[in-house]
Amino acid sequence: MTALAGVRPLLRFMLRRDRVYLPVWVLGIVAVTYASLSAVRGLYDTPRAIAAYASTVAASPASIALAGPPFAMDQIGGILIYETSLTALLGVALMAVFTVVRHTRREEDAGRVELLGSTVVSPHAMITAAVLVASLASLLVGLGVAVSFLVEQQPLEQSLLYGASIAALGVVFTGVGAAAAQLMSHGRGAIGVSLGVLALAYGVRAIGDVGESRLSWLSPMGWSQQVGVYELDRWWPLGLSALFTGGMFVLTVVLESRRDLGSGVLTPRAGPAAAGPLLSGVVGLSWRLQRGALLGWVVGVVAMAALLGSFSESIEDMVAENPALSDVFAAGAAETLVDAYMAISLLLLGIGAAGFAVSSALRMRSEESSGRLEPVLATGVSRGRWFAGNLLVTLVGTVVLVVSGGLGLGLSYAVTSGLPAKAWELTRASLVYLPAVLLVAAVGVLLFGWVPRLVAVVWALVAFAFVVAWLGELLEIPARVADLSPFSHLPAVPTEAVTAGPLVLLSLVTLVALAGGWLGFHRRDVGAGA
Repeated sequence: MTALAGVRPLLRFMLRRDRVYLPVWVLGIVAVTYASLSAVRGLYDTPRAIAAYASTVAASPASIALAGPPFAMDQIGGILIYETSLTALLGVALMAVFTVVRHTRREEDAGRVELLGSTVVSPHAMITAAVLVASLASLLVGLGVAVSFLVEQQPLEQSLLYGASIAALGVVFTGVGAAAAQLMSHGRGAIGVSLGVLALAYGVRAIGDVGESRLSWLSPMGWSQQVGVYELDRWWPLGLSALFTGGMFVLTVVLESRRDLGSGVLTPRAGPAAAGPLLSGVVGLSWRLQRGALLGWVVGVVAMAALLGSFSESIEDMVAENPALSDVFAAGAAETLVDAYMAISLLLLGIGAAGFAVSSALRMRSEESSGRLEPVLATGVSRGRWFAGNLLVTLVGTVVLVVSGGLGLGLSYAVTSGLPAKAWELTRASLVYLPAVLLVAAVGVLLFGWVPRLVAVVWALVAFAFVVAWLGELLEIPARVADLSPFSHLPAVPTEAVTAGPLVLLSLVTLVALAGGWLGFHRRDVGAGA
């Protein structure tokens, strides 16, 4: 048997399986990038507008921390990259991680890799095919971004360099995801570790860029942005990405050779011989399974909230001469620019909480597809009790996460501004987004009840809500389309007064969706669509 035996048929199989999944990712990232290019180009169509933008960015640590080092701000090409790079880089990194974990660790969790291993395939065939698929998707995203710039009449060399920098980060996190899949014993753990590395890369890059230090050169995201398109035009930083990726692939092969199939290098510690009272019920078991994930989400959301709150004092200077950010923050309708900034910050934190709510609610699907649900239902636990117990943990965890985001934002703002009352005000305001967060999770529950094969579609709703929140004004998304996001129906606190109507309506729709999911789950066979 050769070292690559079985890679080709596995590659074809994965591409066939992802015939909808990957095109949605690739076309979605490219489409958002292209739409943003067209919108930004229309805003900065005069030398005066470009000069104002350049002076704003250069004087704003907040902008540099969020978007990266400013290169070539004296020309439209540099502005186009500055406005689109964050979305493209984060998008391609997430796509790569989810794709490689989907075809490796999650396949082991489901027991399908063991079946494939009984055929004529090499020991590393599965991971090799998965890496090729994720890398190919990253290259397609980079090519699509380059073509988008060419359509906007940008130079060929700079367009290709920018596209290559986007693709490079995707390939880097393909390697990160592949290595994490060997370290962890479950797919959710592999994704958690990979997203932790992405958050660390972002944070290191932000601190290094704001401080104008070499720290940003320790970040894979920093390597992609340090190519300096339109100003430095250097390809060699992508060589660092290639070296790092090669190291990750070697580490992946070594780790895969040293672990048992179905387990990770980092094995969980053995539990007590007898279960405690907490594990005697559905709620206790669900909490035990999700407490680590909730803790990770809380830490991440609080850290992001604190970062956003620390920029409050510099936001007025950043927005004053930047019409694009004025549109995003809806500054004209706000009592102050800082309040408008806090409103968009709370909205983004709410959408982040929706990510946890969805992953927590869809935990029911993973329990079913892995075969762990049937033994539970074979005991005295009814379907309704199991369903309600899991949803209770999701509800409590979501409330904790939403409040944590508001509290982190409020405390950071209070410390920065010297206004202690803002901590409680923003914490209370964050609860306004709770009905929308729970509605997104309820859509996932509804799909779980009736069409479990399609539960992953709810993640598209989370992504759509983010695009509407962050780029809706810039892209001039029609109101009828934007209203498909539950968050569009809520007041932009603290700049708008809170009324009960939207909150009650979203809550009622959530209850209907949850009831529909419960009914569908009771009517279908357990394991259907697995």
